[in-house]
Amino acid sequence: MSEYKAGPAAKGLLVLIVIAALAAVAWNFFLKERFAKRDAEQAQQAKAVQGTSNAAAYGGGAAPAGATVPSNPNASLGTPGNPLKVSIVSFHGYAPGLLANGSALKTAAGSIYARLGVSVEFVINDDIPAITTLFESKAAQCVWRTSDFWAQEQPNLRNSGHDAKAVMLVDNTRGADAIIARDPSIKRVEDLAGKSVALVQFTPSHGMLIDAIENSSMTARAKQQVKMIFIKPEEGTSGVRSAIVGGQVDAAVLWDPDLSLAVRDAKAHVIYSTKAASNLIFDLMACDQRELSKPQNVEVFQKFVDGWMEGVEAAKANPDAAVDALVNTEEYFRLVAQKEGKPFVKSLFGNLLWTGLSDNARILGMAGDTNHYERVYARFDQIYRAAGSLANPKSPVIAPQDSFDYRFIKAALARDTKAKEAAAKPAQTYTEAGRTEAMTATAQVTKPVEVNFTSGSAELSKKAQQVIDTKMVPFLENNGAAYFELSGNSDSVGAEAANQALSVRRAKSVAEYLVKQWEIPAARLKVVGYGSSRPLCDEGNPGAAGMSLDDCRTLNRSTRLAVYGR
Repeated sequence: MSEYKAGPAAKGLLVLIVIAALAAVAWNFFLKERFAKRDAEQAQQAKAVQGTSNAAAYGGGAAPAGATVPSNPNASLGTPGNPLKVSIVSFHGYAPGLLANGSALKTAAGSIYARLGVSVEFVINDDIPAITTLFESKAAQCVWRTSDFWAQEQPNLRNSGHDAKAVMLVDNTRGADAIIARDPSIKRVEDLAGKSVALVQFTPSHGMLIDAIENSSMTARAKQQVKMIFIKPEEGTSGVRSAIVGGQVDAAVLWDPDLSLAVRDAKAHVIYSTKAASNLIFDLMACDQRELSKPQNVEVFQKFVDGWMEGVEAAKANPDAAVDALVNTEEYFRLVAQKEGKPFVKSLFGNLLWTGLSDNARILGMAGDTNHYERVYARFDQIYRAAGSLANPKSPVIAPQDSFDYRFIKAALARDTKAKEAAAKPAQTYTEAGRTEAMTATAQVTKPVEVNFTSGSAELSKKAQQVIDTKMVPFLENNGAAYFELSGNSDSVGAEAANQALSVRRAKSVAEYLVKQWEIPAARLKVVGYGSSRPLCDEGNPGAAGMSLDDCRTLNRSTRLAVYGR
């Protein structure tokens, strides 16, 4: 994942962190590397173009060592003269693909892809050109995207007269994206009210922060008081890191490797991350629909997917080789390894999951569970439309199932019984001991849900069940690795003892419904009732929160899900 150019709505927004002191810090510590990386990559790509081989002479896979005949764009796709070009950025989630290519940008002899008989060329585009640009220039037939980014860009792509579909998920961040803070008093998402948060607009960081704020127990007024500071796209996460390390902001949202460096250098702590929200951000490969629709190309894309899945297993078996694949092909990681050491690069692998075949099947709902990819695609389509990130706000909504070409994962899964069996197993295990340990920390974010009960009753109505289905369950699924405190609450009307007892009964009713109807493991949930002891709004002064007394009491009566990371 990396930064990309913001849409038209960004033009009217203020970037507050443009000051001389920060600029000096950014140049001395980060931008020098950025420009060095850019120059090296341009030279590397130019060299790669010179060495393209002729498909007519050598067929599929890798060309013989030292063969340097001109490329042939009229040759079959996936041959050395016309390799399948894949646009990526400098991110460690793509190590398996590079490893499958022989730790090279172009398919090397003896590599996984060479053995499969397909020629692949990775092109590093850290400036994130639009997919339309890549497809029209034929600079790439496939391109990386995150699931949220893809939900934003696919409507724009269709508006340009093109289309593409994802063909596989390549990684799932498990802590590699996070909201962090320097101030020790900022312990949870709700503490961000009135604080400044640095991030790059319309990136996974932006979507993650919006999702966290919207799902929090902040009042509407408090949510508006979170000060989002948009760092210039050309500065990217290095600029975000610079802002928090330099003390210019209270908090930041970013991804690895800048995330890990910022936590270390700013002595910051993680408030909320994809370690808990483990079903929120996925990286994928999307390919040009024109090429996907050609019958003669089906085998090429199948081999591309199959080879990457093999690369995942190879990377997991030998992470040191995955480090070398990154360092050998991406100037950015060569510089990181030079400055921080290869063990640091290797440590980044612990914050994501390279998604193999069984992981793809599970996340895509092929093992009978929720299709998390489609759920996330739909959610971020809503988020980014509301944020004004689409080039044409009237772009038609694309059904999530129309954004993914499932043929290739299904075909691979049909041949792999072990992957099928692995996909059917739960992605996480939960225990009461694990829950107890997790809850020694502060809740990372708390979602209030208005589950309406009949006065004095704890019985769930059909309407209440629908609220749980649409408001609670997606939040539970987003935070796939987390434990939860499920609490019943009341307003201040009536006797406290009666309110407290009723709040416990209502919380138990919700928990029982989640366990029976949605198969949520009971060990994930700590069920409590607080009565009126934990109000989210002061009923004595509701105007301070910009609310009426009735709205204030409704918020206080909410059933709440508090997230606790492992």
